[in-house]
Amino acid sequence: MSDLKSARPRRAGTGDANPPPDRRPSAQSQRGLDWFIFFLADVQTGFGPFVAVYLTTQKWTQSEIGLILSIGGIIGLIGQMPGGAVVDAARSERLVAGLAVATIGVSALAYAAWPIFPVIALAAILHAAASCVLGPVIAAISLGLVGPKAIGERLGRNARFASLGNGVAAGVMGVIGYLLSSRAVFVVSFVFVIATLLSLARIRHREIDPEQAHGATACAEPDLDATSIAHLLHQRPLVIFACTVFLLQLANAAMLPLMAGIVTQRSSQGAPALIAFCIIVPQAIVALVAPTVGRKAQVWGRRPLLMIAFAALAIRGALFAMVHDPVLLVAVQVLDGITAAVFGVMIPLIVADVTFGSGHFNLAQGVIGTAVGIGASLSNMVAGHVSDHFGHGVAFMGLAAVALSGLLVVWILMPETRLREGLEQRS
Repeated sequence: MSDLKSARPRRAGTGDANPPPDRRPSAQSQRGLDWFIFFLADVQTGFGPFVAVYLTTQKWTQSEIGLILSIGGIIGLIGQMPGGAVVDAARSERLVAGLAVATIGVSALAYAAWPIFPVIALAAILHAAASCVLGPVIAAISLGLVGPKAIGERLGRNARFASLGNGVAAGVMGVIGYLLSSRAVFVVSFVFVIATLLSLARIRHREIDPEQAHGATACAEPDLDATSIAHLLHQRPLVIFACTVFLLQLANAAMLPLMAGIVTQRSSQGAPALIAFCIIVPQAIVALVAPTVGRKAQVWGRRPLLMIAFAALAIRGALFAMVHDPVLLVAVQVLDGITAAVFGVMIPLIVADVTFGSGHFNLAQGVIGTAVGIGASLSNMVAGHVSDHFGHGVAFMGLAAVALSGLLVVWILMPETRLREGLEQRS
């Protein structure tokens, strides 16, 4: 815990300071944030697998489509820390969020209107860059609204509405793409952009505490050593957590694509419906349990929930290696929902714990986002290689072993980061 204490600025005065007051935002701001997250998930869904489908209908080659996806992935990876730094430097999180959403809207229109390589490449770059900002800015607005004491429950609520948005958007865009065209998906995405901006406007700017939104404290004296970026990046809890998130993505990212490939080989006709169910089931679980995860994190602490998430992931990998019945495969995806619910809440929550008082909450989220991107990229490459050379069963068991190693890292090395009254009432 000494690392946590050293990262926090000293409070003014010589005696014990009172903890920061509870933030009690209005129902309007809370609902505005709910619907902002919901519609933003709708917007982002349009840039998923629909991109490959749409560009294929426009007579693009697979190599051209792969290049566009790679460009977006590279920008998304290298832009994580700069994106977080931009949010930390901003004095209006709503303005940053609005500009990022508007940029995605422009990208959606570009996809629909001019499917030529230079325009699509630029649109992919803009979309990826805006997405690097949106993750940190949502967490920043949430923290600025409710403060560190209530952030766990708020993050659970965020995860619920994001999951609901993903599920609804997948269904709506699937129907639109089927009845109209894949191009219409991007027009629908632009319509969702308008709804997203209207929801953002419902969040009252004056209720977002700018200091808390950056992980700082309004009554703190400057402490250059404690708040320097170099010092932040040397915080042991943050580094350990980045390693656990890397292991999570290394174990998790390839599981569903690998399973989808196996199912398609066995039954290409029924594969799309089965994969759809495998995506919908975890989203439903996240929507159901994420708020509970946020509340339990304040009671149990962070470490027990992290270990539950890694255990669920390890069991899921082992079951994928052994189960062949399609119905059982869908049932196994319940475990994916548990892991996703826990980490959807824990990533911004633990980052908020570790960086409390430093003013670099969003930059630290960029550090974790970089670990996520690297882990996901390596997962697909390594698992695909192992599957081709040693078989699917070995690949899934290998991913399960990586998940177990993540559980061990949390158990042995990860400190408990939950803020307690004793830490908040520091001098």
